[in-house]
Amino acid sequence: MTASLDCVLRPRRIAVIGASRTPNTIGHEIVSNLVDYGFTGTVFPVNPKADAIHSLKTYPTIGAVPDQVDMAVITVPKQHVLGVARECGEAGVPGLTVISAGFREVGGEGVERERQLMEIVRTYGMRMVGPNCMGVLNADPAVSMNATFAPSMPPFGRAAFVSQSGAMGLSVLDYAKEYGIGINQFVSMGNKPDVSGNDLLLHWEQDPSVGVILMYVENFGNPRKFLEIARRMTRTKPIIVVKSGRSKVGARAASSHTGALAASDTLVDAMLSQAGVIRAETVEELFDLAMAFSDDRTPRSRRTAVVTNSGGPGILAADALERVQVELPELAPETVARLKPLFPEEASLRNPLDMIASATPPGYRAALDALLTDPNVDSALAIFVPPLGIKQADVAEAIASVAGAHPDKPVLAVLMGREGLPQGKAELHEVGVPAYIFPESAARALAALCRQREWMERPVPPNETLAVDRDTAARLLADAKAAGQSRLGEVESLALLRAYGIPTAAADLARNADEAVALAAKVGGAVAMKIVSPEIVHKTDVGGVKVGVEGAADVRAAYDEILASARRAVPDATIHGVLVQEMVHGGRETIAGMTRDPSFGPLVMFGLGGIFVEVLRDVVFRVAPINRHEAGDMISGLRGARLLGPVRGSPPADRQAIEEVLLRLSRLAEDFPQIAELDVNPLLAFPDRAVAVDGRVLLGS
Repeated sequence: MTASLDCVLRPRRIAVIGASRTPNTIGHEIVSNLVDYGFTGTVFPVNPKADAIHSLKTYPTIGAVPDQVDMAVITVPKQHVLGVARECGEAGVPGLTVISAGFREVGGEGVERERQLMEIVRTYGMRMVGPNCMGVLNADPAVSMNATFAPSMPPFGRAAFVSQSGAMGLSVLDYAKEYGIGINQFVSMGNKPDVSGNDLLLHWEQDPSVGVILMYVENFGNPRKFLEIARRMTRTKPIIVVKSGRSKVGARAASSHTGALAASDTLVDAMLSQAGVIRAETVEELFDLAMAFSDDRTPRSRRTAVVTNSGGPGILAADALERVQVELPELAPETVARLKPLFPEEASLRNPLDMIASATPPGYRAALDALLTDPNVDSALAIFVPPLGIKQADVAEAIASVAGAHPDKPVLAVLMGREGLPQGKAELHEVGVPAYIFPESAARALAALCRQREWMERPVPPNETLAVDRDTAARLLADAKAAGQSRLGEVESLALLRAYGIPTAAADLARNADEAVALAAKVGGAVAMKIVSPEIVHKTDVGGVKVGVEGAADVRAAYDEILASARRAVPDATIHGVLVQEMVHGGRETIAGMTRDPSFGPLVMFGLGGIFVEVLRDVVFRVAPINRHEAGDMISGLRGARLLGPVRGSPPADRQAIEEVLLRLSRLAEDFPQIAELDVNPLLAFPDRAVAVDGRVLLGS
């Protein structure tokens, strides 16, 4: 399927249907762009009312074109699109780019019109970009195709860019041209009923000329497919995404913690992190990162050096680097010795290296070369604030010359000149040095380079075989379904967890006071006792819980009191008995669970328990299935992750045991789609184990 996209990304013969002689119309501008920017193939304008457009012979219909057309760009009014698309299919055109609007995006009749359009596309085996898009572009000199109505052509480079917004695409292409960011291919997806972002990723994965993928998306049509593709691709090619709609989050109503916490943007973050995708917060940040990845160099470590001619920006850079966890190491003694005779006493020969305002282009050259030679440094940030008499372009040339001599260590530049960033950028971009206006932008970009290197070098965990009792789990769920239950009882929930190898506190159901006494004696010591009723969810509210009960007399009394209190509070409740459970003392309180999202599918959740989940919502999600690395990332990703480490002399919680629980929950979610939501709350984490104390399982319809 990916090879078929060549018809829209590398066509040799393009027909523009709806081509126009009238300037400032889409049909005119697309023909002009194809001609003016030197499309290396052949352009066939199609317009029944014109003989020639832009000095090109014009044809009345696609069927009248004498050659086999690879792609038809359709710009006719919406009411004519279906007929034109059918004519393209009959003429054997394999690719369509439908610029025309008036489809699903307008609702009503537009939805049906798009359905019919897709029916035509499938009938003739065509591939279609759009409708409601601004076109496609390939800046490769061997193609040089600007089949968009964008007024400019960006320079050729490593970045492929896909945008779900046509207007955003226009702005981005202008930005890329102004700042010299090399674009390889650009696709405006529009409504994307056929060619999607996932299709483009699969195509670009196989294209050696594409080194980094930039994406502006408003939604993920098939997020699980995206995760599968991106997880594999980011091992070799960075993917940078801007996802809009972060603030329009609607948490769906659910009776479990896990379901209530699974907001849509939280899931997007989880998926992108899981796939090794870099998420940019803004389009500006997207292109800051694109500049950093315009070259294929990434630092070997997070150790960087800063050189500046002004203390203030140097401090800002140091602060920004610390926030993104990039290290500023001490310079090696031999580096300091090398620098000392080059600069006045007022200079600070530390890291950041402040050469003071008198620093010249030769000073930048010498200092940067010394820093990049330092064994403690694997990248550098060069900051220039122009004093009187020193040209920004000269400093840029000095930075570029040194960066070119050290291809194994990335260099980023911050040019804070009054003339603006373009002064000197050409010299820098030529040797792969991204240039920024502010230190914070450069710091974020450098951190992204570091994360990408770490992700690419991260070993792929082996597939693990988990021993589970699937038959017992299936029986428990089948029995609940047969009984018409919407949830498992607590006894059954704990049994389900045990079936999948998740340790639980010892517990059993007592149907009378004598059984309660016998079970308590079997457990030994103090026990917890809880009412078991499908109608009573919040047991404490009805006096249905007693803890620390010890001794036959107290157990018997507690049993009678729990039943009496529950019957007073909920007279019509069906009461199955009282759960007698082992008291589990100590441990760090956490919560684990799973939920099922209509788009993302099964999700695994982990967080700190108590106030941390109730108030602070300190939880992390991942799309199932997860591997052991991802389970570990879930633990490390908590804001309060340090609370699971050694605290005031107490040993850390057993991370491996927690990982094991998360892996088994993931497996359970994959094996049984009838489980809608599940909470393990609390999951107590000890230095040598993790124990589920309570479980809640909700079933789907």
